[in-house]
Amino acid sequence: MHSLELLLDDATDAHVRTQWSALLEADLPSQARHAGASNAPHVTLLARGSLDASHDDELRAAFGALPVPVELGGLVVFGTAARGLVLARLAVAGTRILRLHETVHGIVGAPDGAEGGAQDAPHTLPGRWTPHVTLASRLTAEQVGRALVALAGTPDAEGPAHFAAARRWDSTLREVTPL
Repeated sequence: MHSLELLLDDATDAHVRTQWSALLEADLPSQARHAGASNAPHVTLLARGSLDASHDDELRAAFGALPVPVELGGLVVFGTAARGLVLARLAVAGTRILRLHETVHGIVGAPDGAEGGAQDAPHTLPGRWTPHVTLASRLTAEQVGRALVALAGTPDAEGPAHFAAARRWDSTLREVTPL
């Protein structure tokens, strides 16, 4: 899967990493377990089977609107117990972020051979987008309960949050391209 992602400002990134660490310290699944250099708290704008560099210049122009304020909202659980649950923080998208999301989808268009973005991850499509920052994945229902307890002990974020940068993730090459 390839994706276009928004990255958080340094203070908000550190706050999310504190939550990742709290889950790790509670011996729970956590994004902190992914030690790769590309692992960073982010919100996915678009995810699809392939996405090359052909639109990077247009995307960079669109991302010139950053930084843009965002509010990290409450916790949310996605998925099914059979496949494992995902615990995330909602990213409350204001008008500017929603417009940017639509602009990005307009720039890259539908995937080759697909009408209406049929090959895009449904949760990233305009009108269906659920912006969030993943804290942990592949949890059981019991672990979700334990995760809520672990996260209750973490401090609230200080100051306003912002989307500060954007990137393209190429999962085939395992390569990040700053946009």
